[in-house]
Parts: sequence; C-alpha cells; structure tokens
Amino acid sequence: MLRDPSVKYRPFPTIDIPDRTWPSKVIATAPRWLSTDMRDGNQALIDPMDAEKKNRFFDLLVKIGLKEIEVGFPAAGATEFDFISSLIAGNRIPDDVTIQVLTQSRRDLIETSFQSLKGAKQAIVHLYNAVSPAWRKIVFGMSRDEIRQIAIDGAKVLRDEAAKQPDTKWSFEYSPETFSTAELDFSVEVCAAVMDILRPTPENPLILNLPATVECATPNVYADQIEWFGRNIPNRDSVVISLHTHNDRGTGVAAAELGLMAGADRVEGCLLGNGERTGNCDLVTVALNMYTQGVDPKLDLSDIDEVVKTVEYATNITVHPRTPYAGDLVFTAFSGSHQDAIKKGFAAQAARNDELWEVPYLPIDPADLGRSYEAVIRVNSQSGKGGVAWVLEQDKGLKLPKRMQADFSRIVQALADETSRELNAADIWGAFERTYLPAANDRFVLRDYEETGAAGDRRFVGRVAIDGEERSLSGRGNGLISSVIAALAETTGPALEVVDYSEHAIGHGADAQAATYLECRTADGRTVWGVGIDSDIATASVRAVLSAANRA
Repeated sequence: MLRDPSVKYRPFPTIDIPDRTWPSKVIATAPRWLSTDMRDGNQALIDPMDAEKKNRFFDLLVKIGLKEIEVGFPAAGATEFDFISSLIAGNRIPDDVTIQVLTQSRRDLIETSFQSLKGAKQAIVHLYNAVSPAWRKIVFGMSRDEIRQIAIDGAKVLRDEAAKQPDTKWSFEYSPETFSTAELDFSVEVCAAVMDILRPTPENPLILNLPATVECATPNVYADQIEWFGRNIPNRDSVVISLHTHNDRGTGVAAAELGLMAGADRVEGCLLGNGERTGNCDLVTVALNMYTQGVDPKLDLSDIDEVVKTVEYATNITVHPRTPYAGDLVFTAFSGSHQDAIKKGFAAQAARNDELWEVPYLPIDPADLGRSYEAVIRVNSQSGKGGVAWVLEQDKGLKLPKRMQADFSRIVQALADETSRELNAADIWGAFERTYLPAANDRFVLRDYEETGAAGDRRFVGRVAIDGEERSLSGRGNGLISSVIAALAETTGPALEVVDYSEHAIGHGADAQAATYLECRTADGRTVWGVGIDSDIATASVRAVLSAANRA
C-alpha cells in the first residue's frame, strides 16, 4: 500500500446542494421492490442457476411478496430466453406479479428481449447504457452526444416493439448505467431525452433506475445525487426513481436507505446481498430494518430459514453466520454480560402488559422471523451464569436460583475450558446431572422413606444406601427437610445448615414434576447446593437434601 494514496486515488467530489432535505426525512412507507436475484445475482455466480434452481427461486420470491422480479437477460443465450418463455407458457406468473428483463441499448438485443416476453400479461423491459466519463472515454471512445443518441435509439426500439404486442401491458425502465460516477446534469439530460421518446404519464410512469454501478463514495453523497436528480428531472410525477446500489464500500444498504430518504420510490437488489463483486443491496436487510422501526415492508420474511436455505441452494454460496437478521449467529449471545441482559429482557417482556418489543441486544423478536428462543443464548468459555441458566430453563424447564447459577456456571466454565468448544444443551444438562442429581455411585442414595408426625414435629424414617450399604435412618425436625438432615447427622453424614430453599413446577398438568433447590452451609463454612426432581414435591425435597450431602 502507498504511504500517500492521494498520488493514485482522488476523493469523490461532493454535491453542491446546501438546502438538501433528506437528512431530516424518515422512511415511513415501503418502496416498490424489485428482485434482481435471477439476473444481476445470477450473472455473478461461478455456476449460474439452471432452470430448476431458477424456478425454485422464483417461487420463493413470489411467496415472500415480491411484485416485480427481474427474471433474466434474454439476449444472453438460449438458457435465459427459454426460462423466461417457460414462465409465460407455463402460466407461472401470478396476476399481481410483473416480470422484468434487461437489455443493452442495441436493436437486436431489444428485439430478442421482446420475443422472450411474447404472451405475457404485463412486463417491464429494462434498457441501459453507460454514461459516465470513464466509460465514455475508456470503454467506448464516444462523446456525450453519441452516448445520448444510444439511449434515444434504444428508447425508439422499445416504443416500436411494444406497439407490435398490444395485448401485453408494457412498462419501461431506463438506467443511465454508472450513474454514481457520471455528471448529474448529463444523467438528467440523457433520461429526459428517453422520456421525450417514451412519453410517460403519471398513470404509466417511466422507471428511471439510478445505479451505483460501482459504489465510489459515502452513502450521503449518493443521497445527494438522488435528491438533485429528483429536483431536476422534468415531469417528476411521471417518473419512478429506482435505486440499484452495490456494496463495494460496504454501505450498499445505507446508500439505499438514504436514497429512499432523498425521494426515491423503488429499490432493486438481491436477497441476502448476492451480486457482482461485493454484492447488491440486501433486500432482506433493508426490509427488516424498516420492520424494526414499525414500518410494514410489504414482504413476508417470517420464515427466514427457508429464505436462507433457498438462496444457498440456488447460488451455492453459504450465507455468512453474521449476515444481518438471517445468519445463524445473529440472535446468539456467548458473552456473559450479553446473556444476562437478554435473559432479564425476556423476563421483563413476559411481565409487560403491552406488545412493545424491548429486549437488550435484540433489535427484533427472533420469533417474528421463525427463529426459536433456544438459539438466542449459547454457551462457551466466554459465557456467564445467566447464559447457562437460560439454556437449562429453555431446554429442561429448570429455574435455578441466582446464587446457584453462579455455583453451576463455574462447573460449566471448567468444562468449556477443558473442551475448548461451544457447549450445547446436552453438554450442559449432562454436567448438571453429574453434579446435582442422583447417581448409583453417590455416597448417599435414597431407597425409600416415610414421613410422620404433626406440623412442627416431623419424623423421617427411610432406607438410604450409604457408601453402597443400605441402612435405616430416622430423624426429627420441625419439617421434612430438617428431619432428613437430623437423620443424616445420626450417621456419618455431614452437618448441614439450610440457608435457602426454593421450588417450582416443571411443566403443567398431571405429568408435571417438582424441582427443589436447597442452599446449605457446612460445619466448616462452605456453601453447597442440592437439587431434587420428582413427581412428588416432598420426595424432591428429600432428594435435594441428599444431593447437598453428597456435594458436602
């Protein structure tokens, strides 16, 4: 890398628009959406989609609510042409969906594009040619006038070809390709010339797509370009301003959002951001960003895993686990402090009297996207007591007292350090069982018992295996727990003092079990925890005492 990159690269010029209005605007309604997954996204793949993958992708786009779908570049070859024709011949396009095709501004390519759409109820033909100085000078060696004439000639062919198929409702889109690096006045000039040919009206507007073909500036500059264009294009009410951002600088989504604030009406992009180089604008992210602000995006993403699965299958590209909203790990916390905040947030959410979502670290309810809460908190060596407790509660219904959470988290932490990997629910439950629940090799194992006496004077009589030898024990106390502790004290059992006791039901109905947690202090001042689980609450308490005795 150069120590002085200014000798090789120049900063992108800002736009002189001191009274810009977009910074104070908000996105309050959904734009028109156009999926270009099957065209821009497809042409960026190492192995382009075959017909089966395209059909599956098309069905997904329709299912989630896309009403405008760019289905291909029919002049690129027979595969593209035949697929587009098959959609029409097979009556696969719903009445409320409009397909779109792309063509360069060349007569033969435009004519082929119209042939592929023969019989369509409605369709958009998308015409483009590059207009920026670098393309004019380096790629084409043409003047402004020559570039403008290419657009005009293409528009005339659009008009004439549409007239040959009057049974189709035609719409047109024009892209001054490389708009983001072109002179604004020239982009307006070329678009106005296309409008003069196609004669759009408010009832049948022309889509003017303003692509950031290569993202070359901060997104605020793109927003300025969009606002300037909207102010200066003639007959604004007969134009739909469309955005097509790329992600070369990593801000394709931000550029689209600011472009909407600057007055655009439509957004083109791909699900989960596929596309050339670093990708197109991610429609899922833009839509769900709106959703989290209380705006209906008019797209149904309630099964985000189906979207991910279909995109991965069709593109053969794995969705990154940190992809906003859709990645495997975006709703997952490993950090102890994050886990604690999320756990408290869910508890507060459950106690609220309204539906307002307010959970720390989670800008959206995972359930709205079809994700389960079980995956929200996962445990590794970075996790804390709250995360461990959350997993047990979600997986087994156990609600560990707060001080016990600290006790058990140390055990889980040691296991995570030992294994050097993420611990799943089975790992955590296995550690819990080994630590607190009965095992055949425990020092104290309950065989049977009975409880007698009146309130305040209870007597425990039981059979307990001690070091493998079954013995009869008895003890008195003011309750069942104290009488069990007294019975143990009559043998070689430890002296225990109860510090805290809690219990709760696991599940509901006749099959519900009881969980008992017992915090005890030993004669030498140590704290030990005991846990009992049984269908009978009294038996669960006895088991909790023996569990504490085993740990002591």
